[in-house]
Amino acid sequence: MYGTMKVAIGGPLKVAFRPWVEGLENIPDEGAAILASNHLSFSDSFFLPAVLDRKVTFIAKAEYFTTPGVKGKLTAAFFKGAGQLPVDRSGARGAGEAAVKAGIDVLERGELFGIYPEGTRSPDGRLYRGKPGGLARVALATGAPVIPVAMIDTEKIQPPGKVVPKLMRPGIRIGRPLDFSRYNGMEHDRFVLRAVTDEVMYEIMKLSGQEYVDIYATAAKRRIADAAKADKEAEKADKADKAEKAAKAALTQTEKEQTSP
Repeated sequence: MYGTMKVAIGGPLKVAFRPWVEGLENIPDEGAAILASNHLSFSDSFFLPAVLDRKVTFIAKAEYFTTPGVKGKLTAAFFKGAGQLPVDRSGARGAGEAAVKAGIDVLERGELFGIYPEGTRSPDGRLYRGKPGGLARVALATGAPVIPVAMIDTEKIQPPGKVVPKLMRPGIRIGRPLDFSRYNGMEHDRFVLRAVTDEVMYEIMKLSGQEYVDIYATAAKRRIADAAKADKEAEKADKADKAEKAAKAALTQTEKEQTSP
């Protein structure tokens, strides 16, 4: 099914958008490897597999696979065919544990596992701090090399809120594999997990040329949402203030007209 979906989606994507690629030689012809990428757009999980000869498996939230109805079944079939694995986000540690298990299973089969260390899409095109729970734990538990990947300009193709994508050439820059065998057996050391994640993010930053922000993207999204909410409330208050002033001015004018001879 993956092969059929790759032809059905990957072929048209390459023809329509003509993505440029650098560093394909860094993808091994066989054997397990982790592709750690920045995350700019929903389409990242489709452009990267489209340019690779090997299957790469990403994780996706379980809701994509469990939505009822015809549309839900079609969505589930689409994601399964595209090599996406469902991750149940419920439970005490939610998606983190599920992502680790999914990644280990994929790598133990000798396949390619794709992961976004930022944990979510960048809200503004900048590169955010990587979360150490998934990427580093999977890398250290399996010994698989980590290949940094930079998606270029994919956020410009279909910005949030836009339905029709813009036809332009995105880029994919693939770095050299990173070996973390020096940390074997230390996958539960939080300082080691942080060091591994930061090293990978540094390589992604060099490949992508993005500005790096040392906070989590989820925190940045909350700040942006809070700022937008505050702006909306301020605008609402300003309109109310102007309306009140206008009402007072009208009342004053009426009183003047009533008292004038």
